[in-house]
Amino acid sequence: MHLHGATDSEAVRRKLAEGAARLSGAGLMVAQGPGYALFDGRVPRLLLDTIMPDRPLALVADDHHTVWANTRALEQAGVLHGRETSDGHEVVMGDDGLANGTLLEPEAYAPVLSLSGYYRAMQGLAVGTEPDPAPTAAQRAGDLESLARGLAHANAHGVTSIVNMDGNLYTLDLLDQLRAEGRLTARVRVPFHFLPEMDEAELERASEMHARWNDEWLASGFVKLFMDGVIESNTAFMKADYPGRPGWRAHGRFPAERFARLATEIDRRGLQIAVHSIGDAATARVLDGYAAARRANGDSGLRHRIEHIELIDPADIPRLAELGVIASMQPMHVPGTGFPLQPAQGAIPPERWPDSYPVRRLKDAGVAIALASDWPVTDISVMRGFHAAVTRQSWCAEQADPRLTLAEALSGYTMGGAFAERTDTIKGSLTPGKLADVVILDGEIEAMDPGVLDRVAVRRTICGGRTVYKRP
Repeated sequence: MHLHGATDSEAVRRKLAEGAARLSGAGLMVAQGPGYALFDGRVPRLLLDTIMPDRPLALVADDHHTVWANTRALEQAGVLHGRETSDGHEVVMGDDGLANGTLLEPEAYAPVLSLSGYYRAMQGLAVGTEPDPAPTAAQRAGDLESLARGLAHANAHGVTSIVNMDGNLYTLDLLDQLRAEGRLTARVRVPFHFLPEMDEAELERASEMHARWNDEWLASGFVKLFMDGVIESNTAFMKADYPGRPGWRAHGRFPAERFARLATEIDRRGLQIAVHSIGDAATARVLDGYAAARRANGDSGLRHRIEHIELIDPADIPRLAELGVIASMQPMHVPGTGFPLQPAQGAIPPERWPDSYPVRRLKDAGVAIALASDWPVTDISVMRGFHAAVTRQSWCAEQADPRLTLAEALSGYTMGGAFAERTDTIKGSLTPGKLADVVILDGEIEAMDPGVLDRVAVRRTICGGRTVYKRP
């Protein structure tokens, strides 16, 4: 269930009570959407105990990098007394020697989410492996329906192509079954998720996924990695200390030498690389790895990607263009648009604000831009994404106008996305001979005030020449 709009503990309590009435039982209850501010000055575990003391409860941050859990959930998951994790993942401990309820990154929160079927849906993201034990027939049927509902939700917002940023063989197998049943209503690309603890031999699974699925409806062909966390929880890897935390810059999840070897091998296999990289130190390390791959293999033309780039060293901006790297950006990630202004803005020194969420600067430097939602981290609505991209305001006088034009935003969500997945010859524009993927809106957006773009509705979505959504 979702807690969007619940900004204080009483509102959260009411929504969870409503959800508990619908979802009877004693199993783990999972909800998404509380802001970090809910826990300011409070021990999350103890606060959640007052809200739901008798049933295990986990609240997932919108960014999916932090989970907060109550005592019952921590006990059942075996992490109340802590858990050893690798750098960048943490079961945060309290002064009383017990977990305080804050679980940073997948290694920390996986045991809690494993208490429910929700974890199976996130398994490709959290651990990059296949479900074990294998889902029962009933569980598989439920997973199929969940995927079908997600596709229908995307279609209703005008989405015809999805580049998933997590997944595994099980995900692709389910999507293939939906295709066989005539229920695949969008084109989907699913990665192999490589984690730091994996051996490089695991990349053979990525090659297997690419060999089995590589057509215009279902494809793999790329490897996803995480270099760091997020600014909000101070787990994004930075070149300078976080404000108020002397000596703390977070960590890169892959050492520089190892990432360079991985990038070189993945590139050699003919697979695209997509790396979650938010901090400036993380992005510098990713670019170093991409440069190493090019030195070893030459220019493969694979258009490797960096996801998010929320703070960048200005010296690294020309490197993206020189290396042909795609900047995959999310207009709704900017604090004050899709996310609250705090705590992210306060975690970036004011003198670095001009270097934050730099889509305009990257565009002006000739970097190829793909725009996306990162749903369910932020709103899937493309129209609200347009609105955020063209109405964004500067944080300070030193920050140049950060807005994109409507034409640039349109290109980012269409041709930019197709170019990033190397399918721009068959989709991304209304051109004779390209795939019949068309979205019809209920207004002429080029004639509108940009301030009302978020009110525009999708009238019809057509994918592969078939209407997959029609507004009632």
